[in-house]
Amino acid sequence: MTADLGSPTVTAVEAYPIGQAATTAQPDLTAQPDLTVQPDLTAQPDRTVQPDSSRSLLVLAAVTAERDPILLNEVMSEAALQTRVDRKFLLAPDELARLAASLGQDFRALEIGTRRVFEYESVYFDTPELEQFRAHRQGRRRRFKVRTRTYVNSGLCMFEVKFKGHRGETVKHRMPYRMQDSSGLTEAAEEFLAAQLEADYGQTLPILEPSLSTDYTRGTLVNPLTRERLTCDVDLVFGNLDRTVRAPDLVVVETKTMDGFGVADQALAAMGIRPVSMSKYCLGIALLHPDLPANRWNRLLRDSFGWCRELPGQAGQGH
Repeated sequence: MTADLGSPTVTAVEAYPIGQAATTAQPDLTAQPDLTVQPDLTAQPDRTVQPDSSRSLLVLAAVTAERDPILLNEVMSEAALQTRVDRKFLLAPDELARLAASLGQDFRALEIGTRRVFEYESVYFDTPELEQFRAHRQGRRRRFKVRTRTYVNSGLCMFEVKFKGHRGETVKHRMPYRMQDSSGLTEAAEEFLAAQLEADYGQTLPILEPSLSTDYTRGTLVNPLTRERLTCDVDLVFGNLDRTVRAPDLVVVETKTMDGFGVADQALAAMGIRPVSMSKYCLGIALLHPDLPANRWNRLLRDSFGWCRELPGQAGQGH
């Protein structure tokens, strides 16, 4: 499966371990995270995968089950990438199986408790006019993305902000968040975002509201020798207050490497699979709002997601 060629994303990350708990409404942003913290999932049996699960989830479960495990603290200490190159790919389930078979045994599967596939929920925030979606669609240099991310199986949550840096890199800022606040912005989150907006862009905080929710299941492969990571997301569901859209049975694969030319990148190139320019947020907004122009994602949306632009006067006619 091929799609439009996508440019790599260079990301600088403030590292917090997966699922670090928020203990106060106002986090201490100067504190260093405890890299030994690891959610206890042993009391929760992994019921994510069932016989009637999607083909992509069944393949992902098999791919992660057949590899040696790597624990979360090892991932953070050995394979954490503070500045990295990210590339996204869209694969059919059988292509994921072929990719995994070509990677060799240096790639290990992230395991927490007894789990190797994990459920994620994200809530994105934008202005009522979807200004940040429009900024991404138009490729503006000064743009940002705001979301909460909930690690469902551990019941923990993070608040995250992504900015486009001066050299085109993506800079991510994160802070622990309370799970019960995941669908909204707390005063602490607004202060955190306002400070980052002022520091990065010299802008004031706009009015933001929940604009999109995404649910998906993820497995992660890590090569600690090359500091390379491979995330595989399946069963994507996009929603807002008005409707829900379930994505086709595909796998969103993202490679995270030091230079964009990791083992997985080379294996995908050998398979004839090219990177795509996409984000879950922009795809979700386009699918939920077919009346909005999607410009740079038109071909990907049409070919892989069955999307069709809804012209004025066509509202509700089968989209």
